[in-house]
Amino acid sequence: MENFRDIAKAYAAHFARFTPAEKDVHASTKANIENEIEEWSGPFSTATKTIRNRGMKSRQMSCNSSENLPASINWAPRSNQEQIRARVSAPSLQELCLDLLAKNADAIVSLENVPDALKHQLCQLVCDSRKMNSRFLELLLTGSPTEIRLSDCSWMTEEQFIKAFQSCDTANLVVLQLDQCGRCTPDHVVLATLARSPNQLPRLTSLSLSGACRLSDKGLHSLVSSTPALRSINLSQCSLLTFLSVFVLANSLRSLLKELYLDDCPNINAALIGPELQSFEHLEVLSVAGIQTVSDDFIKNFVTERGHNLKELVLKDCEKLTDSSVKIIAQFCPGLCSLDLMNLCKLTDSSIGYLANGCRALHTLRLRRNQFSDEAIAAFLETTGACLKELSLNNVEKVGHDTALSLGSRARNLHTLDLSWCRNFTDAHLGFIVDNCLSLRLLKVFGCTQITENFLFGHSNREVKIIGCVMSPLLQHVIVADPERQGALRYSPAT
Repeated sequence: MENFRDIAKAYAAHFARFTPAEKDVHASTKANIENEIEEWSGPFSTATKTIRNRGMKSRQMSCNSSENLPASINWAPRSNQEQIRARVSAPSLQELCLDLLAKNADAIVSLENVPDALKHQLCQLVCDSRKMNSRFLELLLTGSPTEIRLSDCSWMTEEQFIKAFQSCDTANLVVLQLDQCGRCTPDHVVLATLARSPNQLPRLTSLSLSGACRLSDKGLHSLVSSTPALRSINLSQCSLLTFLSVFVLANSLRSLLKELYLDDCPNINAALIGPELQSFEHLEVLSVAGIQTVSDDFIKNFVTERGHNLKELVLKDCEKLTDSSVKIIAQFCPGLCSLDLMNLCKLTDSSIGYLANGCRALHTLRLRRNQFSDEAIAAFLETTGACLKELSLNNVEKVGHDTALSLGSRARNLHTLDLSWCRNFTDAHLGFIVDNCLSLRLLKVFGCTQITENFLFGHSNREVKIIGCVMSPLLQHVIVADPERQGALRYSPAT
């Protein structure tokens, strides 16, 4: 106990105080960023100046007005709120049928001739309700299936896995998703089922083994030998894998692999896999979320070599990254469509400026707990908002009035928006956004305790689903189906 008390005292001083020297550093850094943005030439600098001018005019108007909100927000809740409150959106006939089938999964005797898209939706519902079992899996494996998608295999034992897949005809299997399969996929089980022969899975294009915590480098080597046509592999949370697994992938799939997910693999050292990643000739998606050894040098070396092919990059929780990484990404990834920068606390407004000027094709941007200013996010939306389909500003505390104005006026194609824990947005701000973004289908507002019923029942967008503010069925909204991403690969056709 004495040792723990000494450790707590040693760290308490660091967390409890914010020294004047640190304040001076932060103030000077902010001033340098503002000066740098002022000197830039490009759409982001122009948008920043426009927003500042707009803010000055709004403040002048608000000083001359008795209203609390700036005059540029023009929104009022609908008067017939009681009718809206009573309105209940009816599910489609297909949704009702799938829900009924999922609730009575034990009574289903065959899934023959059911399209893969419907099978996938049904499997998701069965997994979510914890009704997936070996009997339902047997129905999925009957015949010669082309897709098997299981988002939760935690219920399955080694014996059940061997029994199911030893007799399965995998000749036509294109997609195999076995997430959370750590319990049932040690090396010897993989060798006895999926990797029995060098071409056991001749047509397999997409493989997901997220959570396979008992799979080692040796087991992966055997599995890759059985999948000569593999284009996408998800090895997230495979805690036993090391840099040798990436060597195996590079040696076998150097000219084939297009998507690689290595999220939260603690034994993979980014410095050791850098040269091998650069050897993938057609890599479009790279996810290294949670790998703490990912550094600015790693990003620079990889992106300068392969950035021209990249469509999606996930850097969530790579805490060492700074603005220099984002600058390289914006410079060498002109075709980037999706970028995840969640929980990168070292990034400043300069990163947003680089993205606005360089990544003009970006349609998905995920941020969380970043230190970006309201002005910078608004300027980004002014320049690239028309292309955005998904935006997360979860816990980006500084966003507010300027961001709301830019969202409502520019992001007309936005489909999904996460404003959780952004407490500077008022009812009027959110009403302005939802009423003007007519493509919006999902709005997340967890932690936004300032929101009232004036917004919830006063907006006019009948299609949007708002979660996080009142009690509602959560699972059906967490994963929003995207028809464009139901294929084997996210961005390329599976040939």
